Amino acid sequence: MNQVRITGNERDDLRKALLSCRLCPRQCGVNRAAGEKGICGLDDGIILARALPHHGEEPPISGTRGAGTLFLSSCNLRCRFCQNHQISHGVHGKTLTPLELARHILALENQGCHNIEAVTPTPQLPQLIDSLQLAWDAGLTLPFVYNCGGYENPGIIRMLDGLVDIYLPDFKYGNEENAHEWSGVRDYPRFALESIREMMNQVGPDLELDDGGIATRGMIIRHLILPGHIENSIQVLSLIRDHLSRGIPLSLMSQYTPSPAMKDHPSLGRRVTREEYENVVNRALDMRFEQLFVQEVDDRNLCPDFSAEAPFQWTQEGPP
Repeated sequence: MNQVRITGNERDDLRKALLSCRLCPRQCGVNRAAGEKGICGLDDGIILARALPHHGEEPPISGTRGAGTLFLSSCNLRCRFCQNHQISHGVHGKTLTPLELARHILALENQGCHNIEAVTPTPQLPQLIDSLQLAWDAGLTLPFVYNCGGYENPGIIRMLDGLVDIYLPDFKYGNEENAHEWSGVRDYPRFALESIREMMNQVGPDLELDDGGIATRGMIIRHLILPGHIENSIQVLSLIRDHLSRGIPLSLMSQYTPSPAMKDHPSLGRRVTREEYENVVNRALDMRFEQLFVQEVDDRNLCPDFSAEAPFQWTQEGPP
């Protein structure tokens, strides 16, 4: 477990990124400290959509007591098909001070969660680190999980060396065409490779577990398989194999569920079929990836409802 604290100078450097925002590869350049807003729609405040023990992550992350998950508002990628569309495509939630967010973090630790997991932290990273610093000062000892979309600024990720215990990045796209069509960025594959390589340099390509099988350090790369776009998944696998490592634990996700905006789309208006999913899993095995997390294929609606008291109701039955 990581006990390193960030220095005041390092925190200042992160805050400076808000003055001409360069937290992600979009490089909007707006002065968020002055209230200007880029594509994420955020200024320099903290907006939290929900904080809760989450039981739907990979088993080493959720364990038996859940990941202590901070669902932060908005996203720097804003995929058209996002299953968290309620909170990723707008600014929804409570505006908090760093101290208030730190109290949420400590409350999750007190509830017995295995870790503190920040979801889509990139646009609010300087504010999040301020809150974590307060929580660390108050005695927080849980591993910190950085759950992001993979479209990261490698220079910013480099500044997190020693702060993040477990990286949980997506690798969404293996080609520029799909990245542009669904997220409006052609350079996704390049930045995903560069940023994940930096994450791997910091925490290693493996996953360290405690005696109970709970992750304490390392990384898992996630890939959401999209219906009708199996070639994209194969390209992602090839990039990871050729440029990163076959030893990185890989989570192949079958849980894509059409959001209301995608329900009539000719390919993304349905769930992935068992044949499509098994095709990708078999290709990963053929490429000799060493550790795979796999899911069942079913027809459940797995879009969370953040207006409900329990947004992930299906996790009462276990993860998909």
